[in-house]
Amino acid sequence: MLVADPQGAVVRCNDAAGLLLPAATPGRPLVEVAPAWLSAAHDVFSSPGPHTVPDPEEPLHGVIGGRRFEAHPTRRDDGSVAWWFVDDTDHQLVQEALRMERERTAFLAKASSLLLSSLNLGRCMDVTAQMAAENLADAALAIAPSRSSRLPVVTCLRGGTPVLADMSVDPDDVPGLGEALRGFPPVPSRWLDPAAAPAWMVPEGFGPVGSIVITPLPGHGVPAGALVLLRKAETASFSAEEEVFARLFAARAGAAMSAARLYAEQTAITDVLMRELLPPVLHQVSGVDFAGGYRPSADHERIGGDFYDVHPATVEGEASLVSLGDVCGKGLEAAVLTGKIRNTLHALLPLAGDHQRMLRLLNTALLSSHHTRFATMVLASAQRLGNTVDLKLTSGGHPSPLIIRADGTVEETDTHGTLIGALPDISTVTVTASLAPGESCVLYTDGITEAKGGPMGDTLFGDERLKRALSGCAGMPAEGIVEHVQMLAAQWLGNRPHDDMAVVVISAPRTHHLSAVNGHTRGRFTA
Repeated sequence: MLVADPQGAVVRCNDAAGLLLPAATPGRPLVEVAPAWLSAAHDVFSSPGPHTVPDPEEPLHGVIGGRRFEAHPTRRDDGSVAWWFVDDTDHQLVQEALRMERERTAFLAKASSLLLSSLNLGRCMDVTAQMAAENLADAALAIAPSRSSRLPVVTCLRGGTPVLADMSVDPDDVPGLGEALRGFPPVPSRWLDPAAAPAWMVPEGFGPVGSIVITPLPGHGVPAGALVLLRKAETASFSAEEEVFARLFAARAGAAMSAARLYAEQTAITDVLMRELLPPVLHQVSGVDFAGGYRPSADHERIGGDFYDVHPATVEGEASLVSLGDVCGKGLEAAVLTGKIRNTLHALLPLAGDHQRMLRLLNTALLSSHHTRFATMVLASAQRLGNTVDLKLTSGGHPSPLIIRADGTVEETDTHGTLIGALPDISTVTVTASLAPGESCVLYTDGITEAKGGPMGDTLFGDERLKRALSGCAGMPAEGIVEHVQMLAAQWLGNRPHDDMAVVVISAPRTHHLSAVNGHTRGRFTA
């Protein structure tokens, strides 16, 4: 405690205050023995007139002897003021550390949100460089692993916008960079010579580099890149604590960049696979018209449990083979079995003339794979003979194909059989039919006839409604029949849920002059 009179002279100083202000002896002017902030506060508080003691929540603060103190004044009856000093240096350090930790936590949360909001690698690199430049350094570089001997680098100055460049540089020429790109622990900044930073690493107009930090961007199993932080010569160097915090940020940025790269790779793989699964554009194959359509059970899916393939004849004069099937279930799991069926049928193409044997061998293959799912299927061989198309049809537990005659009559073929992949022994019945010019054969899955809709929303589309719809398609081209069936089914359903739906139409062309499109290419669609 220190007491000073209204004139600013020291009246009393206890032992503790004497250690703090050794020159504060009685009679000495306060302005000569105390910091300026304390003597100025005493002049204000000791002046005549009413005074209010400072709010305890907002005490007077100042520095004495390199430590921070709270000063609490008490005005005495004789006009002197007693100043009580409380050392709150440690408390203030704790408060400052807590404030900084909260700011850093908020920054990391914001960084995670921005980085994970995009699965685009370029966007992740831009966000990484920009956030690092604004919050951690004067400039930052996000560097991805090299591709084709070039290094993708995004550079950003504080207050600027990220700039992407592909550098033809060797990262091993920069101490710590090659190691960071390979995922090794970072080199402490005190070991790095800022003057050795190459020109490509220093943004234009940045000036001399005062300090540099290079830290890896860890990914999922493999490094995602490296983060370079630059500070100007007039800026304070990176502290050990700041380097640790930079690594925390780099871990989040690396995870986001790695996720974006994995997503891009998976998307590329998916696109390649999907190109094999998309429906071919078929007009005529070996003189026979083919058309097909598919609608998955969910609009966001592209594959499912319904599928069809068209295999052109490999030898001139033989029949082309059409397979259409429906695997139990929907979505990706059903598509896995669909792929197995398609591959098995492709391997059995040399037996395409014997439908029953093909289906028996397929049944054996499915049972040996221990799948719990089964499938229904119909095989159709189509061969052009003069102006007509001869058909051979075999059903394995699948709805019988329908034939549209020239006069609008719709005939249901008499083929039937056992489910595929459910029982050790199956039986099937093969029938033949002939299509005159303009006549068509329709193969379809039960997703069409079992579609629920109508005025009340619970009525099946049904076999009879499908036959009436097809009777109006006499003479229509194959593509037109497919579109008509799909349109009617969609109108019947509205926005209601439904099963996978597939339809294939085989038609005998009306014209006598025929040309083959994709006649030597295997047409295929799988859903």
